[in-house]
Amino acid sequence: MEKRDIEVFRAVMRAGTTSRAANLLGVSQPAVSQSLRKFEVACELRLFERVRGRLVPTQEALALMVEVDRYFTGLEMIEHRIRSLKSFGLGRLAIGSLPALGTGFMPRAIAAFGLHERQIQLSFQVMSSREVYQQVSAGQLDFGLMAEELSVAGLEHSQFAAVSGVIVMNAQHPLARKKVLDADDLAAYPFIALNPEDVGRRALEQALAAEGKTLRPLIETPYSNSVCEFALQGVGMGMAHPVMALDYVARGLLLKPTTFDVPSTSLLVFRPGTPLSDNAKELLRVMRIQLDADMKRVREALGQKLPRR
Repeated sequence: MEKRDIEVFRAVMRAGTTSRAANLLGVSQPAVSQSLRKFEVACELRLFERVRGRLVPTQEALALMVEVDRYFTGLEMIEHRIRSLKSFGLGRLAIGSLPALGTGFMPRAIAAFGLHERQIQLSFQVMSSREVYQQVSAGQLDFGLMAEELSVAGLEHSQFAAVSGVIVMNAQHPLARKKVLDADDLAAYPFIALNPEDVGRRALEQALAAEGKTLRPLIETPYSNSVCEFALQGVGMGMAHPVMALDYVARGLLLKPTTFDVPSTSLLVFRPGTPLSDNAKELLRVMRIQLDADMKRVREALGQKLPRR
């Protein structure tokens, strides 16, 4: 089986016809047809039905295409890495972060790190914790930040941030003048909740249930930034990651502590046996300094000390 025949198969699957595939590849249509037949013979599978002059992929072809795409994605990543090494040497970092720390905190830390002065190229992606785990495991990221509740099997990990969720609202909310909120407060007003499967949402509901109270969810959303934006617009109050909520304080969002703790822990993950570069270690140092600065601002916004666990 030749790589070129696999390329032709992929082009036909993507283009839909041999003529369009030929244009994509810059070869003749007969050459595409011949290569496709060779590939079918090599696979010992019928990959296409010929219906009224058209090629219709079989179920086997569709299943095979998943693996072919994965194969070429890997090759493309290798080629991209080679180009990057030629341009930047080892002065390149690839990082992924869960949204709670990825949309405000990480840009602040990266700005303080000074990419341009260090002549470093950065690939930074905001993604789900599951995607962070997968991409670090696959070697696509130097390190990542993810939520504690997911498995980190096969990865080195350490605690990066352990905080308590805060209640967010705008200045016109009926509870805006109250310094600390309890279960009665949260149960009394419409709530902007994270999705039911979110570990923070479950912890909050358990804390309320222990006092015989329940939430009144008005809106459900997967992201803390959406909770903050809805709260700022006066839709209701909600619980958010304090570092994420900090990004909205300048626009008038209020942060309130609760009489109970709803912990939120983020982990730093990286591959075992793969030492972090000096640049990565320095960025982590800057990230920890930025986290301390952000948590100081959170405590100021709360009007009290918010303990780091």
